[in-house]
Amino acid sequence: MRRIVITGASSGIGEALARQYAGADTVIALMARRRGPMQALASALPGRFEIYALDVADGDAVVRAASEFCARHGTPDLVIANAGVSAGTRGDDPADVEKLRRMLEVNVAGLAATLAAFAPAMRAAGRGTLCGIASVAGFRGLPGAGAYSASKAAAIAWLEALRVELAGSGVAVVTLCPGYIDTPMTQVNRYPMPFLLSAEEAARRFARAIASRRRLAVIPWQMALVSVLLRLLPPWLYDRVAARAPRKPRDLPL
Repeated sequence: MRRIVITGASSGIGEALARQYAGADTVIALMARRRGPMQALASALPGRFEIYALDVADGDAVVRAASEFCARHGTPDLVIANAGVSAGTRGDDPADVEKLRRMLEVNVAGLAATLAAFAPAMRAAGRGTLCGIASVAGFRGLPGAGAYSASKAAAIAWLEALRVELAGSGVAVVTLCPGYIDTPMTQVNRYPMPFLLSAEEAARRFARAIASRRRLAVIPWQMALVSVLLRLLPPWLYDRVAARAPRKPRDLPL
């Protein structure tokens, strides 16, 4: 019996990952704020499910859910910290500091809390994979999305440190950095999104990267090339290029 935990499982990438991994030999813990969509998803898929309606920013709730799942089913084989929020921001608007705080709570602290809640049991068992969903947005500060970029850059750094800390334990740490995925988070964007993947195709590629225990995977490969170029640009040239980039809407709920 495979044991898998997925956060942000009520829609988008999390839902697609649940569909990707569901099977008669699998028990999946679905974690998200909205119980209804998770119940509907679980009823439509094969296998066993545990549903935890929680906000990953509530670290105590995550720890309780982790303890309950491990007590019922044992140590997970795979934990995917996928929950995330996004909205357009401006660094010169004091009102957007609250958006930054919320994104850091969910995208960084929530990710860290999820993985930390299961890491001791997995380390003791000497097996398993911890996976965090970051973003190519974490490689440079994107204008109009500074809070999101900052949160994903922090997530990448946190996951890298965790990977080294768990080296030799038998527990792998995989960092996934997707580009544009067709989900409710990106469907609000009012500009072209190059190399856009469906959530289902993204989930398939994520699963392959996880199975091979890739340390860092940028998906799709075209965005990997873009990310390399972005990181190589000197600041003066990046400023010129990024100044013309489209901006994410700022009026999105978090």
